[in-house]
Amino acid sequence: MPARGGRWAGFWEQRARQLQRQVQAKEERIVELETENAILHLKLAEYQEMTGKSSHAATRFCLLCDEQEGLQRGTRSSLAQLCRVIQKVKQDRKELRSSSLDLLRDCQGQQQDCGSEIVTAVQGAQRHHEAVLAWQSKAGCLEQSLRETTERYQLEKQKRKQLHNRLVELKGNIRVHCRIRPALPFDKESEDPLSQNSSVSAEVAHAVDDETVLVRWDRPGHPWINKTYNFERVYGPAESQRVVFEEVCPLLTSLLDGLISENPSRSPKVAVSVVEVYNNDIFDLLAKDSCAVTSGVKREVLTTKAGKKEIPSLTYESVHSTEEFLTLVDGRLRLRAKHATLVHADSSRSHLIITVTLTTAPSWDSPANRQSDVSVLKEPDCPSPRQPATGRRHSAAHRTSSWSPGAAPEGPTGHMEQVHAKLQLVDLAGSECAGVSGVTGAALRETSFINRSLAALADVLGALSERRGHVPYRNSKLTHLLQDVLGGDAKLLVILCVSPCRKHAAETLQSLGFGTRARQVQRGPARAGRVAPRTPR
Repeated sequence: MPARGGRWAGFWEQRARQLQRQVQAKEERIVELETENAILHLKLAEYQEMTGKSSHAATRFCLLCDEQEGLQRGTRSSLAQLCRVIQKVKQDRKELRSSSLDLLRDCQGQQQDCGSEIVTAVQGAQRHHEAVLAWQSKAGCLEQSLRETTERYQLEKQKRKQLHNRLVELKGNIRVHCRIRPALPFDKESEDPLSQNSSVSAEVAHAVDDETVLVRWDRPGHPWINKTYNFERVYGPAESQRVVFEEVCPLLTSLLDGLISENPSRSPKVAVSVVEVYNNDIFDLLAKDSCAVTSGVKREVLTTKAGKKEIPSLTYESVHSTEEFLTLVDGRLRLRAKHATLVHADSSRSHLIITVTLTTAPSWDSPANRQSDVSVLKEPDCPSPRQPATGRRHSAAHRTSSWSPGAAPEGPTGHMEQVHAKLQLVDLAGSECAGVSGVTGAALRETSFINRSLAALADVLGALSERRGHVPYRNSKLTHLLQDVLGGDAKLLVILCVSPCRKHAAETLQSLGFGTRARQVQRGPARAGRVAPRTPR
């Protein structure tokens, strides 16, 4: 390199100058010695003049001569040695100059080679930089295209969902959602040896996408199960309660759109009733005895002249806020029939039905009185944190809108009020195996009624899906009470809650099969306009 060669040349030049200065110093020393020799010769002459005067002076002169002679011999020796050093320095300088020139030529050649390589590398880097910029631009375009495609996909997906829901609505089908809960700590407490094998997955139910459930179950001595189930919406274990609510919210919101907040002059009233179906009997959990103490009072289901099912003398309580509603429901849930079993310390022994009715004063300037109903059915699903072993399914909401000419229907208080909307929340008790739950006596009788009522519900759904001429609603008080919900033109949403675990695979398959049968039910369109008159038989 030039810099490196320059440093070496400078070094050797400096070294040569130092040697030159040393040679000059020696030469000056020689001059001094020669001067001294001249002085000595002068002294010698003086001493020779004085030899005649004193022998002592002569002797001293001789000594001085001897010293001078020795000094001269030393000077000659020093001069000879100095000459040899000077010759060696000159030779070294010559060799150093030659090697420095060779090194300089080497460095210049390497510099040229490195310069060429640097130019080539810079040109290559520029080309790569231009290529990277081009790819970054292309990647940005692709990302933008991906975002636009994703937005279009989500929009088309939403449109498809809306069209599908509209198709389901026109057909009168039951909407079915499925939620796969996360695995919980107690799921590992009673695992069988097979599930503890690391090569066998502890989970059998998987959310493939937001519409598909895949069940893979391998049992020794049984056929391999690898089956998919399709529903309107599937929630994976990681999806929160908020996600579920956001999916259900539009159906519930459509029930109450614009009623209380936009038209308070209509004197809206919200009333709540809570009943349970226990051992195939209906009990009013809001009714009070003669001492004004709340206690379940037995009720019956009757058919009105309009063909609707209702419970005479059913107790309704007005609520004016969400807090009042939750407080009311929470208090009545404590009255629900419960019993401890081997699989759950607080097992529900009845089906619970909560009805929220919105009534308004008649609007004389409206062409007709409008009535709209919504029911939320909770259907047996697989074990949950509140019920770890028995099955329990959730169903959500249905809504029906109809126009009926003439007088306004009676409200829950018996007065002539316009029933504008109705929401029903139904929590079904889970199906139960007596051998697993360990129940006996009265609890075993409760299990029998629960299983028979759920079987009756399955029979009703089967008859509706097969469009049989006769639907056995009256085989159970539960199906008789829910006849308007199941067989009418209301909107109905069923939410299945299943466990992903292997030990609950049988209950999971049972719940998924129930949901599949429910999707096949076509009850006729859930109309928002005028109800078409029925043709007399």
